Order: sequence, then C-alpha cells, then structure tokens
Amino acid sequence: MYQGKLVFSQIMAFLPLSTFARCVAAHHGEHKVKDFSCLDQFLAMAFAQLTGRESLRDIEVNLRAQGSRLYHMGFRCKTVSRNTLANANATRPWQIYADLAQHLIAMARPLYAKEPLGVALDATVYAFDATTIDLCLSVFPWAPFRAAKAAIRLHTLLDLRGSIPSFIHITDGKTHEVNVLDDLVIEHGAFYLLDRGYLDFSRLYGIHQAQAFFVTRAKSNTKFKRRYSHPVDRVNTSVLCDQTGVLSVFYSSKDYPAALRRVVVRDECGKRIVFLTNNFALKPELIAALYRQRWQVELFFKWIKQHLRIKAFFGTSENAVKTQIWIATCTYVLIAIAKKRLHLEHHSLYEILQILSLTMFEQTPINQLLTPPLPDAVGDFSSNQLPLL
Repeated sequence: MYQGKLVFSQIMAFLPLSTFARCVAAHHGEHKVKDFSCLDQFLAMAFAQLTGRESLRDIEVNLRAQGSRLYHMGFRCKTVSRNTLANANATRPWQIYADLAQHLIAMARPLYAKEPLGVALDATVYAFDATTIDLCLSVFPWAPFRAAKAAIRLHTLLDLRGSIPSFIHITDGKTHEVNVLDDLVIEHGAFYLLDRGYLDFSRLYGIHQAQAFFVTRAKSNTKFKRRYSHPVDRVNTSVLCDQTGVLSVFYSSKDYPAALRRVVVRDECGKRIVFLTNNFALKPELIAALYRQRWQVELFFKWIKQHLRIKAFFGTSENAVKTQIWIATCTYVLIAIAKKRLHLEHHSLYEILQILSLTMFEQTPINQLLTPPLPDAVGDFSSNQLPLL
C-alpha cells in the first residue's frame, strides 16, 4: 500500500483531507490566498514537529533542500518561504487546526478504547490538569502572568485509556485552572481525577448533578462532618478510614449540599492522604489506586514538552502560538492513530518519532522500518513513556 511513498507522506495519509477542507472553509482560512494553502502550512508545521526544527529559517532550509520531493510530500506550492509561513501562522485562524485536532481525537479515541487502565474499572476515566509554559513579557505582551513575566497555560483533559487528550484549552498565565472546569462537557458515568487546585465545591457539585464521578484530594482546612464510618481492613490495606458525611462550613455546604465520601490512606512514605469523592460503590483502596492514575497527565505534559515543539515558538503573536500548539497536538494524535492502524504496539511513541525523524525522506513502508525490537533492547526510554506508547 505504501510502497514507493515517502515516510512523511505515509504519516500524512492518515490526515482526513475532506475534514480538513471543511475546517478551512468554516473559518475562511484561504480567503484571498493564491499560492500557499492551509494544507501547505499544516504540512510545513507538522514537518517541523516530526523532525525537530528549531526556527522558521530551519524549516525553510530543510524543505528547500528537498525541493524536488515537495510534491510527493503533499505540498502544492513550489517552495516554502519562512516569510510566507510566518505570515500564515500570524494571520490564518488558529481555530482551523483546533477543529482539526478535535476530529483527529474523535478518530483516535475508539482505537484506544480497550487499552488497559491500570485499575479494575470499565468506566471512562479522565485526568484534568494544566501546565504553564513560560514566555518573555516584552515579546508576548498578550499573555500576562506576573509583573515581569508572561506565560500561557495548557489545560488538558486526558483520557487515560491511551493517553489521548479529549479536551484542550489555551489561556494566558493569569487564568486560574479551576475556571476552565466551566468549559467542560461532563460525560455521564465517567470519572474525573482532579488535584487540589480544582477543589471548588460548586463546580464539583456540577459534576455530581451530571451523574458523573470525581476523585480529588481534600485541602488541610476542608471541614467535614462524619455521618457514617464504614469498616476498613487496616492490616492488609493502606486505608485508615472510609467515611460518609457532609461539608460542615456554611458556604461550602451551600455549594455542595449532597453527601460526600471521605477516604483516608497512608502512602508508601507514611504520609496521610485524604480523598473526597461522590462515588460510594468502589472499594476505598480502588479510590486511592484510581487517583494515582492521575499522574499520567503529568507524564503527558512532560512528554510533549520534551518531544514536541511547544516551548520555543516560531512566532510571537497569539494566533501564531496557538496555531503551533494545535498543529503539534494534531501531529501527536496522527502518530497515535498510525501506531494503531499500522499495528506498531511493540514500539513506544517516542521510539516511533525518533525513527521517523531520521527517515522522513525514505521510501520504505513504516511497518518495515519499525520491526519489533529485541526483548533486551526495550526499556532505555521507559522512564519517559506514557502508558499508551
């Protein structure tokens, strides 16, 4: 099927071009565009992500060196100029690539629906968190954070089956992470794992009313009035207590008038950890094990910062920065789709990207390039890997 096609073209073959065209048309992305189309822009930026380009000049030089192959890579322009690419990133709506990312996510999630979760639970489990990307205030004045510092925040809802982001929201550094909960569409029956930064009882009650479940950690000043204590096995488990009760502070109880469950466990270091949840069916040790899975979203942020270009930006405008982040997201999800459809389960996403970055212009089918590794050759990168990968 892919015999004779460049490796880059094989990856881009998973891009749904009809969907891409609809995204471009919906936002009038090619109004008065004569030569350098939105698809050319996407391919150039995806190439930069896959090969680790450092600047617009770096992209231009590398693609110019492959001028005779641009058509076979999918480009319909004769050359890629850094000025043309910079102008496209600054002026063409970033919403084109945000919409495309959502379509790709909708394609990828069913492929990973049966991935192991790490706990014995059939429901969908999400981890919600945010990461801050520091910027220079004089160069990025539209992203205020502190008095002499700029930043953006990447708020992500991660589906833990496959580590696929199902929701991404980009804000300036001043926007508090808990406010983004208002933009989530809560899924009936799903579990949401939240750290203490999201401990807002009115918003948690919204999750409860949507008939979904949350697991979060209590703050040290959270006042809880016990009504029932359930028996726990302190000898064979780390659970110290399992209680049902209500919030005892007036305003908190107004924000969350329903009953809550309080589970206290002791971790490996002997530290006492208090969880709050609205799920009364799961065993207390499973509640603790489920919350530990939240760490996957931290690994996701670490991974994309290390292996995708989302910390150093090719443009300084808000549109250029968001365009780069959304195309990076599209690239990540495209590789995740290719991994499943080409049956590359033996390789992590890091290994796939490393090999593809060195073979972009070869004409070997990807599944031949990525032969299953030897048993003793796996593990060098395991500390940086996401479970999906």
